[in-house]
Amino acid sequence: MSFDPVYRLVKQIPRGRVLTYGAIAKALRLRGGARTAGRAMGATPRGKGVPWHRVLGANGKILIREPYASLQKKLLESEGIPVVESRINVKKHLWTPPKKKARTSKNGRKSVGPR
Repeated sequence: MSFDPVYRLVKQIPRGRVLTYGAIAKALRLRGGARTAGRAMGATPRGKGVPWHRVLGANGKILIREPYASLQKKLLESEGIPVVESRINVKKHLWTPPKKKARTSKNGRKSVGPR
């Protein structure tokens, strides 16, 4: 399985906003859910511009271990997101990915998926 769709979505998260592993899984309909999103983020390639620090656990909790947890906290705070006891206010900073538009067929009807 390629994690490229996960990285494309994470690159869209605006500065000062966050997304949870579960929200990524739901938006992309990942098999394995939030755990698969977590594996993808754990395998994030360096130097590709993926803002990995904007992805958190449910309820805005930093789930990664040190020394990266401290780096994640520092990066979030540099974007104006306060971190208190390894958590952020998800209600205030959560980003909602744009909905995918339904494809339109040649006859003008919306297509839900392959037939």
